Amino acid sequence: FMHEIHPGVQDMACDTFLKIATKCKRKFVTLQSDESTPFICELVENLPSIVSDLEPHQVQSFYESVGCMLADKGPQVTIDRPAILAKLMEMPNRTWRIIMDQAVKNVESLVVPATIKEIIKILKSNNRVCHSVGPLFTSQLQTFFLDMLNVYKVYSERISAAVLQQGQIATQMSLVRTMRSGKKEVLRLLNVFIQKSGPPEAEPRAVAQGFIPPVLDPILGDYQRNIAGARDPEVLLLFTTVVEKLKSHVVDDVPRIMESIFECTLQMITTNFEDFPEHRIRFYEFLRAVNQHCFPALFNIPPTHQKLVIDAVVWAIKHTERNIADTGLEILHELLLNVGRTPDIAQGFYQQYLLALIQDVFAVLTDRLHKSGFKMHSTLLRHMFHLVQMNQVTVPLFDPATTPAGQSNPVFLRNHMSNLLITSFPNVTKTQVGTFVDGMFDLKMDLPTFKVHLRDFLIQLKEFSIEDNSGLYSEEQEMAARQIEEVAQAQRIAVPGILKPSEIDNDL
Repeated sequence: FMHEIHPGVQDMACDTFLKIATKCKRKFVTLQSDESTPFICELVENLPSIVSDLEPHQVQSFYESVGCMLADKGPQVTIDRPAILAKLMEMPNRTWRIIMDQAVKNVESLVVPATIKEIIKILKSNNRVCHSVGPLFTSQLQTFFLDMLNVYKVYSERISAAVLQQGQIATQMSLVRTMRSGKKEVLRLLNVFIQKSGPPEAEPRAVAQGFIPPVLDPILGDYQRNIAGARDPEVLLLFTTVVEKLKSHVVDDVPRIMESIFECTLQMITTNFEDFPEHRIRFYEFLRAVNQHCFPALFNIPPTHQKLVIDAVVWAIKHTERNIADTGLEILHELLLNVGRTPDIAQGFYQQYLLALIQDVFAVLTDRLHKSGFKMHSTLLRHMFHLVQMNQVTVPLFDPATTPAGQSNPVFLRNHMSNLLITSFPNVTKTQVGTFVDGMFDLKMDLPTFKVHLRDFLIQLKEFSIEDNSGLYSEEQEMAARQIEEVAQAQRIAVPGILKPSEIDNDL
């Protein structure tokens, strides 16, 4: 069927082959009763004739299918998997070698549109194989890794030169867009490789030492130097994956990564709430990954950059787009928990940022556009007020020179918050504010009680009293809807034959 020219048949054949390879991979890589060699050996041997009539996207699907088979490394599999992978990739590797040999004689050959498209096809085939075969792909990547980075460098330089000569409009030119597509494919392949890396062929330490250092200069340097319109969000995605996957093995590289991408990306996304939406999402995903997996690195960067990190998080929690605001709130919560677990930086952090953070979270809590984040607002405020009440903040949150002797942090924060609320909301009485602030410091309050306390105060405010406040109850409403759905699903499962095949979980 892969040689059938009737429209749609070849696509169907490739899709079916991929499904069979995914479900029955063991059958292809072990010797069956009527075979002299496993079927996968025959497949890669006859590869040129099998794919001769296929379109590029179908060839890529075929490569992914064979990669699925090679991913099986069970005890019954006796084939030489690296050798078969090398044989599978023989055709794209040969074409790649020809292109690189031409580039050695004349680097201009790399920027011919037909050559760029051929490079993109080769990288896409490698991407599909890497995605399906997993860590085994290390041996294949090593054959062209440095060449690939040189190609990325050439395209980066050409794009930068075009932008320098013609300005922002150069990013819309056909050749520049094709070169950017080539760069994006390099980034996607590296991203998939890091994501799929793992023992035994791609240990995290080996990947961090062997593949990350050569990547830093060409990719990070290019990102930092380029104009905003020519920066690829895939760079942020790649380094998010690097931090999430390699964790402590790259903690020493994080300051260098942040120096290159942090400030320039922040300038792009803080001009307004609309421009560069993908960069904005990827930027906060990167920040969350660093906070979760390489937290010490956040305090190995210059103090000005540390302040930029906090400013970026605060900017995110004030964002009107819900997914950005939610991500910002999660980052802030994780950051506070990490700081609490690190005594040598905790007090300095609290002295510099805690009071401002309490005020910023209060600002979004009382902003009617942010009702959906009520649960995280409550969690953060309870955490910060209880830190102060439990005397875990030992440094003064106030200026000792202008404050009466013997002033404590809990007393200062009570007075500060009371004055702030009375000034901001004139329709609320001093008694109401006093009761509310006392409740904020009550250590006996668990989170559900604390949420009720906050919600009751918000509804007293003039701004909230005339509005639909269902957003403040969204968590409870979602939980009730989920319980109703679970009961309905349990009733359907109890009746044989009522579920569609697509709704049945095969793992049960």
